[in-house]
Amino acid sequence: MTTKQQWRAEFLAGQHVGVVSVGRPDGLPPTTVPTFYAYEPGGALTMFTNTQGRTTARAEAIKAAGVVTFLVQEESWPAKYVAVEATLDSVSRPTVEQMLTIVRRDMPEEAAQQFAHAEVDNPESTIVFFSFTPTRWFSADYS
Repeated sequence: MTTKQQWRAEFLAGQHVGVVSVGRPDGLPPTTVPTFYAYEPGGALTMFTNTQGRTTARAEAIKAAGVVTFLVQEESWPAKYVAVEATLDSVSRPTVEQMLTIVRRDMPEEAAQQFAHAEVDNPESTIVFFSFTPTRWFSADYS
């Protein structure tokens, strides 16, 4: 892995708000929303949607398109960002551990446990877990 590739992977794996964008099958503009995510350098990009009993257009769009664009950034100067185009590998109902891997990045442990169990342990939950392979990388570091 080159230094630039390593920086990109480590930046994506860092603590950031992730924004996913996906084309819509109905011809409307892409759906672009912030989302919880997890990534380890060299591994899969994972995220979930359809929490709290909601069914989102985003979930259906991701399934239909099979590809997303995902962005993380640092807004303060010097600005930095990493964006990836990522191919959908799998769609499933998440396990508690998969949920915790994602939400522990942004929530205190007790809140993460409550959130993950509330979703996964609820048989009526519509939650969907996505796993992607990053295929193209774009980045900038203005420092």
